Amino acid sequence: MPDGDSLAGPLDPAPDAGWVAAGPRMGFFTDTSVCIGCKACEVACKEWNDVPASGFDLLGMSYDNTGALTANSWRHVAFVEQSPPTGHDTPGTRFLGMPGPRPPGRDTGVEERTDFRWLMMSDVCKHCTHAACLDVCPTGALFRTEFGSVVVQQDICNGCGYCIPACPYGVIDQRRGDGRAWKCTLCYDRLGAGLTPACAQACPTESIQYGPLDELRERAATRVAQLHARGVPQARLYGHDPNDGVGGDGAFFLLLDEPQVYGLPPDPVAATRDLPRMWRRAGLAALTMAAAAVAAFVGRSS
Repeated sequence: MPDGDSLAGPLDPAPDAGWVAAGPRMGFFTDTSVCIGCKACEVACKEWNDVPASGFDLLGMSYDNTGALTANSWRHVAFVEQSPPTGHDTPGTRFLGMPGPRPPGRDTGVEERTDFRWLMMSDVCKHCTHAACLDVCPTGALFRTEFGSVVVQQDICNGCGYCIPACPYGVIDQRRGDGRAWKCTLCYDRLGAGLTPACAQACPTESIQYGPLDELRERAATRVAQLHARGVPQARLYGHDPNDGVGGDGAFFLLLDEPQVYGLPPDPVAATRDLPRMWRRAGLAALTMAAAAVAAFVGRSS
């Protein structure tokens, strides 16, 4: 069944999934303005969750050796290399070390820079409020936890792959030689023991912060206001809005440029968001057709 009835549903999806005594929704707030690209989060995630090594691949993309979120990389530290602006339309952005202009969008204040800078971000599964991956899973392998996160049960996953194209962020992946879907679990086993997820525990700058989602949103808003007051007008939040195309994320970010610069979709949408409405309309159409058929049969009989 679809996870939630509409995009205007409650911010906390756990009660909708049947968790009567669920506590506050837990999640991640990643402040990219203090990320130093150390990759401690990647290492801690792999060690705790026994995720296979991705290999030391020199991808030719700056200091990034993982490239993206995959079945073997549940945390991915992106490196965005930005040269001094050369003009209003081509500010000299280099995404992951590859040349190219900054994606079009509203004025971010980046044009005012005169220096070289790095943008770094530890990406992860967003644990969407309206999770399309969960909606399309035919076996129930994906489920909503009492913490509001979305987890894949590997002993139930049949490797059909339906969840992969359903994810608007391209997070879920199938492992080679295995076939099953894998992604971040928000360290579900650690949460059950009252522990912080491994990535947040290992982050030396507190770029990755874990806690009740409502508290994180307040903390994030305060941080954005601080950056604006310090002359960083391009600071903005991503994935925090409960009225966006996925109903808000359980893992959201503070960014210093447009989402596209970090490899994030600007307007993510849950592909299954209209399923409840579609099923209701289909049901009404079926009832109408049945009533018309009965009326025609009665009319002919008389």
